[in-house]
Amino acid sequence: MPVAPKRTQPQAICAVVGSDEAEVKRVALQYSSEMAPAEAGDMGCEIVDGVADHADQAATRIHQAIEGLLTLPFFGGDKLVWLKNANFLGDSVMGRSAAVLEALEKLVDILKAGLPPGVRFLLSATEIDKRRAFYKALGKLGTLETFDRLDTSRSGWEESAAAIARERAEALGLRLRGEALELFVLQTGGDSRQVDNELEKLDLYLGKARREISLADIHLMVPASRAGVVFELGNALAARDLGGALALVEQLLFQGETAIAILLVAIIPTVRNLLLAKDLMQRYRLSRPAAAFHFTGTLNRLPAEATDHLPRKKDGGINTYALGIAAMHAQRYTLGELRAALSACLEANVALVSSGLEARTVLTELVVKIAAPIV
Repeated sequence: MPVAPKRTQPQAICAVVGSDEAEVKRVALQYSSEMAPAEAGDMGCEIVDGVADHADQAATRIHQAIEGLLTLPFFGGDKLVWLKNANFLGDSVMGRSAAVLEALEKLVDILKAGLPPGVRFLLSATEIDKRRAFYKALGKLGTLETFDRLDTSRSGWEESAAAIARERAEALGLRLRGEALELFVLQTGGDSRQVDNELEKLDLYLGKARREISLADIHLMVPASRAGVVFELGNALAARDLGGALALVEQLLFQGETAIAILLVAIIPTVRNLLLAKDLMQRYRLSRPAAAFHFTGTLNRLPAEATDHLPRKKDGGINTYALGIAAMHAQRYTLGELRAALSACLEANVALVSSGLEARTVLTELVVKIAAPIV
């Protein structure tokens, strides 16, 4: 099984929370095994189901946890009370209800007053409002671990996801880097459960003899997501791999993607990023980055006026990762070719929405215009 990230040692009061459900459940289970008294068996761990259907039921579950904390073990000795998988701590109707807030306030008072000797408390929850006093109190009273899913709408998520994947691969003795790492990130989307599952499959597939994960291994073993195929199409165009690009267009069409979606999501952004990267590299004499992530530092060192025109993501940041990929391949095209390619994209867009031409024909002709090698 994949090795867990390093974490702190549990105290008498521990909380494992966050939107990454798989990670929260995994770490909470580890904490429960460490905090429960081994000699007491099942009698030493009192689990309160934190999944509630309405506010009154949620308040009842909190009061059950409080009662467990104040009740000494029947046979004496130590005891763990685990309020498990609580779903009423988020910014929801149930989480904002007076009954739940009042019960949580009472729980905090009990925890602040100090638990009886040998009694320990564990909370796990995938929905929690971090603005609330309850969340802040947990951090002051004991161990608080927060595991949130990566927000793929924010700039730079790919770098964070790549760091996680690389670290977990290394924990298994696997090497994951370069284009294989980039594709793996897109295929798994930064989801920790899928990262662990796919790495475990790759570990078993490679065996003891080979530890380097190749691009071919990713293609063979990791399910192809829409984002992954779109990413590969962009890479094929950037690399002027005409055959590969045409095959990926066919694959996306076979998967049910519309021609206009392929154009707008994969082809136009790739051509635009190639043009932007090529222009920046020529105007400011920038070197080709060894890896896509390295281009982030290069862009950050440029004056503001050099990057003001670059497209922004939802959070206002520049998608430096996409530009980094483009910069790695920009030498394959001239500025004139990229301007012509962007004009061809506009013509294809018009043809797809206003003419009777077959969509597949329009896309394949466009890909040929863009990626066909110079004769």
